[in-house]
Amino acid sequence: MAAVALPRPLPASRTRSSSPHPLSHALGLDNINTAAACPMPIPNKHIPVCPPGPAPAEKPDTPPQSPPSKELSLQPRSVLHPPDDFKYVKLGAAKVYEIDARGLAAAVDHLAKQPIPDPSQVFPWYHGLHPQNQIQQAFFIARRRTLRKTPKCLRGITIVKAGGDLSCSRLKGAIAPDEFLQMGTTVEFKDIDPKEGFSVRNFQIQAAKSAMVSDIVVYGDDRAEIEKLAKDITMAQRAWREKHNNQDLDLPQYNTFICTSTFDEFVRNHAELVSTDCTGQLTGKVMDFFHQERIEMCTMTKASEISHNVWLGPTPDPMIDPTLLTGNNPYDVLIECSDMGRLNASVLQAIAESGDKMEQPIYLDFPSSGSIMPPTWSHTEADAILETCKWIYNLSHGILPADSPCPENDGEGDSPMPTADAPPTSIPERKILIHCTDGYTESTMLALAYYTFATGLPVPTAWLDLHMSKRRNFFAYPSDVALLTSIAPRLLSESPMHQEKSLSEITELAREEPDWIKNMDGSLPSRVTDYMYLGNLGHANNPDLLRQMGIRQILSVGETAVWQDGEMERWGEDNVMAIQRVQDNGVDPLTDEFERCLEFIDRGKANGTATLVHCRVGVSRSATICIAEVMRTMGLSFPRAYCFVRARRLNVIIQPHLRFTYELLKWEEKLKAERGNGGFKRDLEWQDIAREIAAMNKPYAR
Repeated sequence: MAAVALPRPLPASRTRSSSPHPLSHALGLDNINTAAACPMPIPNKHIPVCPPGPAPAEKPDTPPQSPPSKELSLQPRSVLHPPDDFKYVKLGAAKVYEIDARGLAAAVDHLAKQPIPDPSQVFPWYHGLHPQNQIQQAFFIARRRTLRKTPKCLRGITIVKAGGDLSCSRLKGAIAPDEFLQMGTTVEFKDIDPKEGFSVRNFQIQAAKSAMVSDIVVYGDDRAEIEKLAKDITMAQRAWREKHNNQDLDLPQYNTFICTSTFDEFVRNHAELVSTDCTGQLTGKVMDFFHQERIEMCTMTKASEISHNVWLGPTPDPMIDPTLLTGNNPYDVLIECSDMGRLNASVLQAIAESGDKMEQPIYLDFPSSGSIMPPTWSHTEADAILETCKWIYNLSHGILPADSPCPENDGEGDSPMPTADAPPTSIPERKILIHCTDGYTESTMLALAYYTFATGLPVPTAWLDLHMSKRRNFFAYPSDVALLTSIAPRLLSESPMHQEKSLSEITELAREEPDWIKNMDGSLPSRVTDYMYLGNLGHANNPDLLRQMGIRQILSVGETAVWQDGEMERWGEDNVMAIQRVQDNGVDPLTDEFERCLEFIDRGKANGTATLVHCRVGVSRSATICIAEVMRTMGLSFPRAYCFVRARRLNVIIQPHLRFTYELLKWEEKLKAERGNGGFKRDLEWQDIAREIAAMNKPYAR
C-alpha cells in the first residue's frame, strides 16, 4: 500500500480555523491548558493504515530465539517493594499500606531511574493476547507459547485518583479507576485485551495492563472514598493472583497504597509530580503530549514573510498573545483559510480603493486547500482566485491600478475617470497574513497560488522555492496540484513579473512540467531537520524530486525503491542503504539497526547533503529511525522527540507500533547512560506514554 497523500476527508464534524483556541506562534505556560489547546483535532490529519507484513516464518536457517537470561527476568527494584517500611491498615479483609507525598515522590523518582526490561521480555504480552483472539494469538505465539504468560520482570507504580476526575488536581501519570477496574458484584481488573482483530498499536490498553503488574497508589480529597477504592483494588489484585494460581502460573506480590497527604502538600513540596493544578491548569512540571505537540507545531509554522509584506503562518491567538486584544496586531489584513471561507476578492479591492487609514485590522476568509475540486470548479472560481492574488499583491506593494477608481475625489463627491495611459496610484502598503489553524494545512493552496503570481515562477519551481528558499513546510492535496496546474497560465500571464514577456514566452513557462512533478501527488517529503527528511515509498521512487530538494542519500527501512535502469549508477551505490527483513509487524526489532542507520545519516550530514528516511508509508519504521536521530543529536527525551517528529510529519500522523515505541524508550535509557551526568531518568513511564499517544490519536481514528 502506498498511502502517501490521502484524499481530503469531509467528516460531519470538522475543526475550523476559527476555533476558540487556534494554534499560534507564541506560547506560554501561564495561559495554556491542554483542554483549551486542542479542543478538537487539527483539520485533515490522517492515520494511515500500516500493513504489518507477513508473520515471521520459522525458516531452517533461522535458529530459534534464545531463552531469556535470568538477569533480564528480574524485576526492577522499587521503593514500594517489599513494603516493610510502610505502615499498613486493615480495611475489612483487605490489607493496604499508607504512603505520604514525600514517600510517593521518592518512589516515582527511583522508578524513573531504573532500567526497563528488554523488549523481548515484555512483548508480545503488551500487544494484548486475548485467549479468544485467534488471529492475534496465532501471529505472535506460534513459536513461543510461554509468551502468553504475564511477565514477571515488571513492577511499576500506578497512581489512581479516587473519584476519577482528572481535569484538575492530577498527579503525574494518574489514571481514573474505570480505566482499569471492572466494577460489579465483585471488582476485577478489566479484561482489556482485544477479543477480535489484529493490531500492533493497542496503546489504549497499556495503562490497564501496566496496572496489573504495578503497586497501586490511591490519592484524593475524601479519605472514605480513597479507602473504598483501595479496598476494591486489593480485591482485583487478589482475583488476578487467583486466576494465575489456577493456571499454575507464578505472579509476584503487588500491593495497594493509600496516600495520606493532601494535594496541596504535593503542590507545596513536590511540584514535580503535579501535572494539573486544582484549577485545571497545566503546571508545565510534567510533560504533556498535547501541549508539547502544539509547541512544536507553532515553532515549525511560525509566521514568516514569503513575499513583500505577505506573511504565512498560524492563526494569531489572543488567548496566547494578549497584545492582540489591545489592537497591537502587526498585520493590516488577515486572510483566514477555512472550510467555510468564501471567494470574495472584491473586499480586498474595496480596501485598496477606500484609501482610508486603517485603525483596526481587517479579517477576511478564503476557501481551504482541497475544497475547490477539479474538474467541477468553475471559471468564476478561477477568476476569483486570480483576483485575490492580484489584490493581495496590490495591497502589499501599495499599488492602485489605473483602471480602479482613485480614492481621492474631485471635491464634488465623484472620483475622476482614469485615462487609458494613467500610471498606477500609490496607496499605503499593507501587511497581510495568510493563515489557518496549524499554519499550513488549509492555507497551502492560496499560498502557492499567490507565490506563483508574485514571483512569476512556474508552478513546479514555485513549489520547491517556497519550501527550500522560504523554509515553509506545507501539505498540498492532489486536487490542489490539479487546480494550480490548470490556472498556472493565467497566474503567470498576469503576474507583474512578466509584463514585458510575450504570450509565447509565458505559454512556454506555464508548460514547464519536469518529470518529478508528474510523479508526485502534492506531498513533499517531510523536513524533520535540514539534513533529514521523512517520507514514503512514493518519495523514494521519485529520485528527480529528491535531487531538486538537495537530498542525495536514501535510507530504506524494510522497503526498496524501484528505479529505472541507470538510476542507481547516477545516484551512487554508497548513497543508498537498505535495511532488510524489518516488517511493521510488532515482532521484528529495529534497535539493532539504529547505530548503522544513524551513522549513514551522519555521513550525509558531514557531506553537506540531506538523507531521505523512508519505509512504505513513512509513519512507523522510518519514523522510528528519525525519532532515534532526534533523540541522539538534540538530546531530547523520547516523548519530546516523538512530538518533534510528529509535528513535522505534517498531515500524516506518525505511528511507530508498540514495540518500536518501547525500543525508543529503551534507546533513551542507553543514550542518557552514555552521556553520564548522574545516569538516566525518564520523563514519563511506559504506560503514561502509551496513554498519551492513544489520547492524541483518538480524534483521528476512523
